[in-house]
Amino acid sequence: MLVQLAIRDIVLIDKLELNFREGLSVLTGETGAGKSILLDAFTLALGGRGDGRLVRQGEAQGQVTAVFDVPADHPARALAAAAEIDTEGDLILRRVQVADGRTRAFVNDQPVGVQVLRAIGAALVEIHGQHDDRALSDSTTHRAILDAFGGLGSRQAAVAESARRVRQARGALNEHRARVEAARKEVDFLRHAVEELAALDPKPGEETELAERRTAMQQGEKVARELNEALDAVAGQGSPTAHLSAALRKLERRAAQAPGLVEPSIAALDNALVALDEARTSLEDALQAAEFDPRELERVEERLFGLRAAARKYNVAVDDLAALRERYEGDVAVIDAGEEALGRLEADLAAADAAYLEKAGSLSKGRRKAAAALDKAVQAELPPLKLERARFITEIATDPEARDPAGLDRVEFWAQTNPGTRPGPMMKVASGGELSRFMLALKVVLADKGSAPTLIFDEIDTGVGGAVADAIGARLARLSARVQTVAVTHAPQVAARASTHFLIAKEAVKGSDRVATRVKPLAAVPRQEEIARMLAGATVTEEARAAAARLLQAAEA
Repeated sequence: MLVQLAIRDIVLIDKLELNFREGLSVLTGETGAGKSILLDAFTLALGGRGDGRLVRQGEAQGQVTAVFDVPADHPARALAAAAEIDTEGDLILRRVQVADGRTRAFVNDQPVGVQVLRAIGAALVEIHGQHDDRALSDSTTHRAILDAFGGLGSRQAAVAESARRVRQARGALNEHRARVEAARKEVDFLRHAVEELAALDPKPGEETELAERRTAMQQGEKVARELNEALDAVAGQGSPTAHLSAALRKLERRAAQAPGLVEPSIAALDNALVALDEARTSLEDALQAAEFDPRELERVEERLFGLRAAARKYNVAVDDLAALRERYEGDVAVIDAGEEALGRLEADLAAADAAYLEKAGSLSKGRRKAAAALDKAVQAELPPLKLERARFITEIATDPEARDPAGLDRVEFWAQTNPGTRPGPMMKVASGGELSRFMLALKVVLADKGSAPTLIFDEIDTGVGGAVADAIGARLARLSARVQTVAVTHAPQVAARASTHFLIAKEAVKGSDRVATRVKPLAAVPRQEEIARMLAGATVTEEARAAAARLLQAAEA
């Protein structure tokens, strides 16, 4: 509920703090005293439209703060928590209005967007008046009101879940159909591609492995060529070994004739032949270690070039060929098993749709039963509100083809304001005063079924008096027993029913030529005097005071 409202520098209000309690609070005062200013400021704190003209003249900015005490499980706290706002303690909504039109919004002193503030504010407060018909203008709201009255929340949730399953089943069916149709158009290509890719049997990462191996083998080929050339020079046809051996033999035959002259040369030639033999052996060993196989290089290159050609053909990376093969195989499998899968998915959709219709039918049945009870309950509230000739009608139109998460029904509140006239949507056939009284009747019936914790009624008693005003006051009092109720009123019969009475008045500011709006709670004697003023007008008579006393006594009885 609303605990406190603090306003600074808004229009005629320089500084104001109001403390609220449970029950019915009324605000009264002369026309023009500032009741509308107070509500405009409160609306600003709830996320209403900002306006630089709201700032008091001469000030740079104004500010409105509203403090609420709500249970830990209240939806407003969930909205705040979803916006990452600390919800410990009271919920404090604050709006700063700058004179240049800019505004800043805060919840529990954390900056928030206006949309967040508005959502939280809507969960905390409902404002209704002759010209505030939001709760009656939107048929979606009517459906939610009827569901709340009938306690149909669990049925509605079941329908919403069934609708989700229908959408999911239909989506799966449509996706499968689209895939089958697309695959059928290119089935020949797919089968050929599957055969080709299956024969190729590509593996992820194979291109890199083959390329590295090819590079290594190409390097090995170059080394082997050079080794062969060296070996040919050492041991081939051009090898000097034969000539050196022949020369060595000739010198060995002359060694006995001139040993001192020939033997050093013999030793040198012998060493040269040994070195050449060692070189030949080393080159042969190196060639054997190189293990270069031209046929293996050819095989690796053929595989690598085949993979790259396939990648170009199918316009994918080589590493994606394996996944492409799987996808094409899946598409072929879809075609081959398409009809069977389509039949199964169609059966799934039919089952989901049947379940939806069953649950939606149960919800519709519950709504029609609740509608009859709601019509009866609201109708019982109308005669004392001078709407005894009117009828309240909950019109339900069912569309069997709809698959809305909220069900098959469109719910709209209708009215027949006079016998013999054609019933129609309440917004079109009821006047402003009638709308406000219909709203009051609805709120009395629905007070403990999903209403915001604070209800504000702005002059819904305008244009009525006597017994009707007393009936409005009685209903506001009944309503306040279940939800905090605040009423701005000109009717003394309504004011007499209040548990808290605030007087709004303009007062001259000392030392200044300006006036300011002041609000003060009234004790018993001043309250009786204010109700007498509401009864008598400018001149309060003893008769008015006596009538005010009787009103207060009757309200307490």
